[in-house]
Amino acid sequence: MSEDSHPNERHMTPKKLFYLGLGSVGVVYGDIGTSPLYAFREALKPVAHDGLTRFEVISLISLMIWALTIIVTIKYVLFLLRADNDGEGGTLSLLALLMKTANGHTAMLMLLGLMGAALFLGDAMITPALSVLSAVEGLKLVTPRLSEYIVPISVVILALLFVVQSRGTGAVAKFFGPITAVWFLVMAAAGISHISDDYGILAAFNPYYAVAFLLHEGFYGIVVLGAVFLTVTGAEALYADLGHFGRRPIQWAWFLLVFPALTLNYLGQGALVLGNPMTMSDPFYLMYPKWALLPVVILATAATIIASQAVITGAFSMVRQGINLGFLPRMEILFTSETNTGQIFVPSVNAVLFIGVIFLVLSFKTSDALATAYGISVTGAMVVTSIMAFEFVRARWNWSLPVAVIALAPLVVLELIFLGANLLKIHDGGYIPIMIATAFTVVMWTWRRGTAILMEKTRHTDIPLASFVSSIERKSEHSPAQVPGTAIFLTSDPESAPAALLHNLKHNHVLHDRNVILTIRTVNKPRVPSHDRYRVEQISERFSRVELLFGFMESQNVSQALATLRKTGLKFDIMSTSFYLGRRKLVPDAKSGMPYWQDRLYIALANAAANPSDYFRLPANRVVELGSHVII
Repeated sequence: MSEDSHPNERHMTPKKLFYLGLGSVGVVYGDIGTSPLYAFREALKPVAHDGLTRFEVISLISLMIWALTIIVTIKYVLFLLRADNDGEGGTLSLLALLMKTANGHTAMLMLLGLMGAALFLGDAMITPALSVLSAVEGLKLVTPRLSEYIVPISVVILALLFVVQSRGTGAVAKFFGPITAVWFLVMAAAGISHISDDYGILAAFNPYYAVAFLLHEGFYGIVVLGAVFLTVTGAEALYADLGHFGRRPIQWAWFLLVFPALTLNYLGQGALVLGNPMTMSDPFYLMYPKWALLPVVILATAATIIASQAVITGAFSMVRQGINLGFLPRMEILFTSETNTGQIFVPSVNAVLFIGVIFLVLSFKTSDALATAYGISVTGAMVVTSIMAFEFVRARWNWSLPVAVIALAPLVVLELIFLGANLLKIHDGGYIPIMIATAFTVVMWTWRRGTAILMEKTRHTDIPLASFVSSIERKSEHSPAQVPGTAIFLTSDPESAPAALLHNLKHNHVLHDRNVILTIRTVNKPRVPSHDRYRVEQISERFSRVELLFGFMESQNVSQALATLRKTGLKFDIMSTSFYLGRRKLVPDAKSGMPYWQDRLYIALANAAANPSDYFRLPANRVVELGSHVII
């Protein structure tokens, strides 16, 4: 499967490969590229309580290099980028693929997928706060008088970042890759310039130091692992953004620029601390001469803004997937580019992320404090992805159980150790990502479960469409009046007569010349080819059934799809066509399948959902809504 996932990659020209690779540097690697600002500094703190030793510094850098090698290079770059769903990656994309072959454990897979998505959304809240704070804190070294302005400056930068989301990033996105590439080159240059401070740091390439440190330090070694994991934060973006750039550009960018630059920078920080232990307070910024500090702070801030932008955009994309796959209610989705459907803006998600990010900045105030809360959401998401990858290789690549265990068990064990190390920081703020992820998981699970219960309840009162059409087509003195034009009735159940159709007959006593029962369905693949978009079935002279199929990465533009449908022979004039929608008023029922609080949450989500006519892009002046009460 993997070899055919990106058929266009085989014929990719070197020029196109270069530009896609450069673009991936800004979007895919922005988050992991800001880790050197704080990762080594945080890893030093647990072992510096009784004075640093040479062995400890070399061991910490060794742990970081091998974390990048095992977690990012082996797991993500070489393995997971091949586990795609028609070229798309990410937790929900992988979940959609596995749902096709789920063998009796659908609920467990779904819960895992929702937890992974929720942890990613929590990450999207913490990343901008931590990254921007850590960059702006470099101003303290430029002049100590700026220390009290770090939080206000960070808040202003983040506020502007979220405000400009609605305008789209197409105009400035072309600069993301080059700016981030310069950032990696500057980091690499700084690292190279300081390795000569103590060439002994090169011993960090020997994994002996990493293993010996963990065995020697005991409990402190586990605590340090929580900080070491900050080195690989952002690795999930490699997989989530697979569909935007393709596997080869992401891999080339990693091996030619990102991995060498990160490794050199960490080696440089380690050598600096070996040569001068006093620099452990901020080894990243202290690598630069005084005259270069302000330009580097500005460049670091630009890099963190780009990294935050990429994470926010990733959250928008994941929410759209969640809506289309039925895990979230419909939300208003605005397209910020006329040519690129991937550039979207979700106002409600933007508002939630903004409130969360500003709250984190004002609550924690420093990147030191916030870094302790960061690792849990990232490690949790990685563990979930590894478990789902185990199911993937068994179901899709037909690996035997022993082979799958031998290949993936070491990764899962390693990530569980990292997760355990981060869980030790719960009392220092680690509860924040757990609370955020739990809230998102509850919302998605409630929506999925409530929708299933609602469909089950309404199915008992539904009238089969075939028998309804048969009875209505019989001519009698009680037959409804026939009016010219076409009526399109949207329904989620194509086998039953839509409630809007029944209400129209009951209250208006009319039936149109042509009546289309329209169902919109999302399939478990990213995109549907135009020739497979629709299925048409003629039920009777006046009734037809149409099913429109969309991928979970597509905008569900019904007007555009129906325009294509007209070309196939289903003739109707859009100006004499009416769209009928059923709007339900939900009433909670203590005896339903969910607890009362969950009923209330589901109803609140349903009331907050975007209007179907807006979400499906229906002509505003041709829509008729008919309401009904439903007890859930």
